[in-house]
Order: sequence, then C-alpha cells, then structure tokens
Amino acid sequence: MTTMRVVPMAPGEFGVEVEEGNEVTGHKVRLPPSFLDDLLLTDVDQELIVRETIDFLLEREPATSILPEFSLVDVTRYFPEFPEELQRRLS
Repeated sequence: MTTMRVVPMAPGEFGVEVEEGNEVTGHKVRLPPSFLDDLLLTDVDQELIVRETIDFLLEREPATSILPEFSLVDVTRYFPEFPEELQRRLS
C-alpha cells in the first residue's frame, strides 16, 4: 500500500513523503506559475495538483525512482504526455 503526505513549504513549493511498503522517500515539488497558467490550472488547488503529479509518476515508476527535487516542467521532459494527462485528471 502506498501513502502520501503533502506539506506546503513556500508559495508554489511542496514537500511530499511517499511510503511504499517499507520504503519512505521524500520529494520537493515546484509548481511554476507559467506552467500552471499554460495549462489553465491557476485556480486549481495546488496540493491536489501535487498529489495527482505524484500519482501519475507512481503509475510509471517506483517512488525510489522519483527525483528528490523537481518541477512540473521536469516531469514533462521525461513524460511528454504529462500536461495533457494532468489536465484530464483535474477536469
């Protein structure tokens, strides 16, 4: 079972702890305003965006493979389908 804790750290920055079995990983996620604006997500709860982003990544790789610090733009570099999928998940 996977559990996730999301904690706001600063405007547009969140700390995320993911627990998968006996493994616990920590991640710092940045939400660039321009990225959110481009996807028309500026009015969406940022914590929800972070949760959906981590869920998206966990569907594709184990938590231990997720970068310890990244921006939503970085996710797009590895997974070009991410922006469209994020919009779909949040609509």
